[in-house]
Amino acid sequence: DVITEEGCIKYLYNMVINRTFDGYMTEIKTIYGQLQKILGIKIEPAPDEWDRLYNVDFFIKIKDKYIGLQIKPAGGVSHIPQIFKEGVIQAATHKKFTKKFGGKVFYIISIKEGNTKKIHNTEVIQEIEDEIKRL
Repeated sequence: DVITEEGCIKYLYNMVINRTFDGYMTEIKTIYGQLQKILGIKIEPAPDEWDRLYNVDFFIKIKDKYIGLQIKPAGGVSHIPQIFKEGVIQAATHKKFTKKFGGKVFYIISIKEGNTKKIHNTEVIQEIEDEIKRL
């Protein structure tokens, strides 16, 4: 068998990128699905442009305003300080989002408990509910 560059690229793409991305998307869908059920309101995936410009993964539309959501999977509790550090760095993009769309951006941190994913920072649920009422 001859190993080709194209074969290597396909192998790496399928083994690394596809599997990692699929796992990441499954985790995100699980968390945003839980949040959607808890809040009783539709949560939608953000356009790619919002992800790049505002660091927003999902949004909630309230009248003509939007609330941004960023879901951060934590491999464990030890990863949470790094997520908060990212939050400080991304604060400027989140302020731009609020200025343009009216609603705040919230971090939802997911952690694995047993075989399930859970929202770690459950206090964010009340904060989102308060923002929905405000808007």
